[in-house]
Amino acid sequence: MPVRQLADAVERVAPRDRRVWEGRLPVAGAGGIAVKVSPVRARQLWMVVGMWDRAVRSERLRGRRIRSAAALFGRSVLEVFWDLAQAGELRALEPGPGRERALPTATLRIVRDCLGIMAGLVKPADGAVRLPSVEQPEPKATVRAEVLGEVYRGLVDLAGAGPLERDGTALSYEDRTRLLAMVCVVLDAAPRSGELAALRLGDLTAGERAVGLRRRQQKAPPNRAEEIAALAEVRPSSVRAVLWGRRHQVSEAVYQRIAAARAELEPLPEVEWYALRPGTQVALRRWLAVRERLVEPIQGGRSALWVTLVPTKAGPPGVTLRPQGLTQAFARGMTALNWVMAGQYGWEPMPTRMEQLRRAITVSPVPAEVVGK
Repeated sequence: MPVRQLADAVERVAPRDRRVWEGRLPVAGAGGIAVKVSPVRARQLWMVVGMWDRAVRSERLRGRRIRSAAALFGRSVLEVFWDLAQAGELRALEPGPGRERALPTATLRIVRDCLGIMAGLVKPADGAVRLPSVEQPEPKATVRAEVLGEVYRGLVDLAGAGPLERDGTALSYEDRTRLLAMVCVVLDAAPRSGELAALRLGDLTAGERAVGLRRRQQKAPPNRAEEIAALAEVRPSSVRAVLWGRRHQVSEAVYQRIAAARAELEPLPEVEWYALRPGTQVALRRWLAVRERLVEPIQGGRSALWVTLVPTKAGPPGVTLRPQGLTQAFARGMTALNWVMAGQYGWEPMPTRMEQLRRAITVSPVPAEVVGK
């Protein structure tokens, strides 16, 4: 019964029936602003509903008299749920051989975020919920800034080399051309993988001289939090708590000061423009020529900048490349680059995660009028 009530609440904000998806209700987002959940968050919410179903049927909660969905978020029940979740006892599937049963920190953070959303759906507006804490993982080491030039030169050589194949991984000419263009954009604009995957042809200016990124502003850049803090005369940590959806951590008076300061500042731009270096322009033109051949036989996928090279579950070559495919392509490319450059003087093995490369880069947007937008 309580899990059924919880599922009904989740259904309203993350309906499983895609025919009614556009009519889904919003949830409270950063700063209390109403937002609609993404497809990824919807899948995560349903994952946690399944975890609750397994939790209430577990030995530790089976005898409890839990009469409503709101009661699931009582302190004693939530503590049991979290203990079981941390230990991996609420997994839908057993982990593969050699993998730990306990949930990794990244997954626990997702579960905690979903619990916060769910509590807001079923608890009274004035009902405080003490969510479990999750340690902030140390960020992985970034690429040293002085090595970035070597990365670019190595990828240029890689793009011009013959087909590469080793240990079951192969990079075609098309793969190498797309990889070089992708990494060049990362080096010039430092997009996140989701922002890079979302690029469309219209996000490039004439001559590929600049690229426009739609930054994910839900957590706001650090300088924005500091600007608000200075204007409101509060600590930046209080501002971040409000911007990141943890309003309960500050008093009402502090929240009102933050809200007023935020409203007074100029809004963040919807699109940020970044100038592209001549080498990036050339890499993009080469990729656009390859892309044109790929999309020519099909009707869909014509607006996406990055498209698939081979048939996938999504369709034939030339359809939009999803973020997961993009990160996989980057990992293959960095693995191949490490093969080619291994043993060369001054070379350091590159990470296969795009985030570690992105965080090593400092970029500044240019005014829209400079690029003619």
